[in-house]
Amino acid sequence: MTDDGDDSDGKRSVIGESDDAREEAAPTPDPDAVGEVDFADLSLPQRVFVAAVQNPTRGVVIAALFAFAFSFYIAFWMVFPRLAAAFTGLGIVLAAVLAVVYYLFARYVD
Repeated sequence: MTDDGDDSDGKRSVIGESDDAREEAAPTPDPDAVGEVDFADLSLPQRVFVAAVQNPTRGVVIAALFAFAFSFYIAFWMVFPRLAAAFTGLGIVLAAVLAVVYYLFARYVD
């Protein structure tokens, strides 16, 4: 008894696939043939990813420091709620101004 997937030359084939389809397959591109990408061409999230891959310990330390700072922010809200609300409002206004400046800079200067 023979297997239907075996060709006469011993190669396995998918049912419905001809020998021409296997021969016409495009060669895979050489990874070395891809042009080098300059770090300045990367977006900010791509730069963060590259930095995290190159030094994962630094990323863990930064995440731990962020968690520590956030815990102090929560404690600040619990002890001085009015002052924390004022600083939070100021921070939101500054973040909005920076976002508008970034948008205008990216749209008109580039």
